[in-house]
Amino acid sequence: MSETKNGPVGVGVIGAGNISTQYLTNLTAFPDVDVRFVADIDLGRAAEQAAAFGVPASGTVEELLADPDIEIVVNLTIPKAHAEVALQAVAAGKNVWSEKPIALDRESGRRVLSTAQAAGLRVACAPDTFLGAGIQTARRLLESGAIGRPQTALTLMQQPGPESWHPNPAFLFQEGAGPLFDVGPYYVTALIQLFGPVKRVAAVASTSKPVRTIGSGPLAGQTFEVTVPSHVTAVFEFESGQTSQSIFSFDSKISRTLFEVTGVDGALEVNDPNMFVGDLVLHGDGDPKTIEVAGETAARGTGVVELARAIRAGVPERASGEQAFHALDVMVSTIEAAERGEWVDVESTFTPTPVLPEGWDPATATLS
Repeated sequence: MSETKNGPVGVGVIGAGNISTQYLTNLTAFPDVDVRFVADIDLGRAAEQAAAFGVPASGTVEELLADPDIEIVVNLTIPKAHAEVALQAVAAGKNVWSEKPIALDRESGRRVLSTAQAAGLRVACAPDTFLGAGIQTARRLLESGAIGRPQTALTLMQQPGPESWHPNPAFLFQEGAGPLFDVGPYYVTALIQLFGPVKRVAAVASTSKPVRTIGSGPLAGQTFEVTVPSHVTAVFEFESGQTSQSIFSFDSKISRTLFEVTGVDGALEVNDPNMFVGDLVLHGDGDPKTIEVAGETAARGTGVVELARAIRAGVPERASGEQAFHALDVMVSTIEAAERGEWVDVESTFTPTPVLPEGWDPATATLS
């Protein structure tokens, strides 16, 4: 059980790779958290990121976990290491913010959550984009009855694949990634925020090319194997009786995102759930109406601040481990449904937390 503390919450970042720049840019600017340490197996890379963002220390994971003033470990390791690193942090008495997904399989995800619960610690998980003004405003609209009772959703995420721009993309086409596990968590999380838990899943999946070529950076021209589906089509049935249809694809030469919710009295175009903000368009009687979004407009790291404030206040965090586990369960069930050619029941559930107050702002100092 972690002791109760006051003031800004000490944070340590494990993983100094590509995504760490976005996190460190924001976390070092948010006054309610204090980034104290950057750790990585590549000590030089950790030192470079720490120096670039004014973080006072860098080094090994063991050194980070030994700092008694670090209360939250931000786990930015590759997906297959998420559960292992989270368990290591919990064993050291730290709360955890994990990049998505929380684990690669149900057993590991359950172990992370049960171990943290037994220790009186929290495990929260990305994506935190649903805390942004876009999805939060969409929730308020749906809950106000703006389109009547929501009935269905349609989401599309199509692109050629990240090998064209990512400097080291192989892991994005292997276990724990692919379009479903890499980008899908944004869409699945937004769907369960708007509709609640998923009851069962049907799906088909395919892989267009077993080998891909890196298109940019120092590894350009090198090839790598694709070991997971690169195109997934899924149908979700929710506990509420609502349904959704989704495509997650790294096989399309047309880059396209779409998120639509249709109700009995209208429809709502929702912003790309991989982003914190974006246009919402309400369709009802008369001309479509663009809705001004209200709320948080920052970027990755927002969920860490929300977790920090929840810890200090003794209230549940919104990007909870339970939500992340349900999203994982939905995605694992989707792959199982595609492999079996039949509906697969989703055994887990969760309770969506309330929307954020419109004036909630991670850039404001609230902890003293």
